[in-house]
Amino acid sequence: MTRRWPRGVCAAIACLLLVPGCATGSPPPEPLRLMVPTPAGGGYDFTARSTAVALRDSGLVEDVEVFHLTGAAGGVALTRLLHEGGNDRLLLQMGLGLVGSAQVSGGSGGSGAIADATPLARLIDEPEAVVVAGDSPHTSLSELLADWRRGTLAAGVGSHPGGPDHLALMLTAEAAGLEPVEVVHERYDGGGELLAAVLSHRVDFAMTGISEFRHAIAAGELRVLAVTGAEPVDGIDAPTLRQEGLDLEVVNWRGLLAPPGLEEGRREELIGLLERLRRTDQWQRTLRDNGWSDSYLPGEGFAAFLAEEERRVGEVLDGLGLGR
Repeated sequence: MTRRWPRGVCAAIACLLLVPGCATGSPPPEPLRLMVPTPAGGGYDFTARSTAVALRDSGLVEDVEVFHLTGAAGGVALTRLLHEGGNDRLLLQMGLGLVGSAQVSGGSGGSGAIADATPLARLIDEPEAVVVAGDSPHTSLSELLADWRRGTLAAGVGSHPGGPDHLALMLTAEAAGLEPVEVVHERYDGGGELLAAVLSHRVDFAMTGISEFRHAIAAGELRVLAVTGAEPVDGIDAPTLRQEGLDLEVVNWRGLLAPPGLEEGRREELIGLLERLRRTDQWQRTLRDNGWSDSYLPGEGFAAFLAEEERRVGEVLDGLGLGR
């Protein structure tokens, strides 16, 4: 006798045999997605990928995806985030650069738009660095400043106007006695393009974050003439701007935003995830390897910090004659 099984039973058996998680009726969780608002090779990209690796290696998250959505100096990605209300699987990698470019552009992602997102946490900060090619004739900041003041040098930055590289360059120019609005500089879309420009001598020097160029520095392809933080950076043989006679300190920072409209419980879970990440050996190693400082600031504290940064950066840009 041949017994025919109802189609629904057959489908259920196939599901149990072939699909993990089907037995409980729960589909696999969607991956956590980290959205990078700039091209590959820059500081946001490097930070997002380092965060994803640490989350996976520590076992805190099984599946993390990093992807890029570029355009409008980060405004395209920010707009996408703001239109994903309630989506707790999408985070935006951001930092000082997004605040500054929003102040300059005033368009999509302009002033106030960042405040519409859900602030999760500031994660790290790092100084900027003045770098030249390894075969550059400039071996000290004083030599470079002398030629810069004569108007014979072109600088490069890997951020949009108002971003950390751009702000640090303009503030350094002002501290060195130059008029920021008259500084000759080329803007490149991320660290990859900027590195190529320095190595090919399309620009004479660059202002950049250190972490994305550490391999080039270690290989002797780049030489660091100065760092912009309060203290020298471990593993980098270079003085601070203050040690070279410029009364200036500039520090970049990066953090994560979530879409608006998150349930309070889910917001707290995401902040808790970042708090647990911060305590892992994997994250502590990431900080050491990249010369980052732990500047963790979660939730409401981060929201207040963002509001203050928008005000501060706006004042700096206006003072430099670069505001919108």
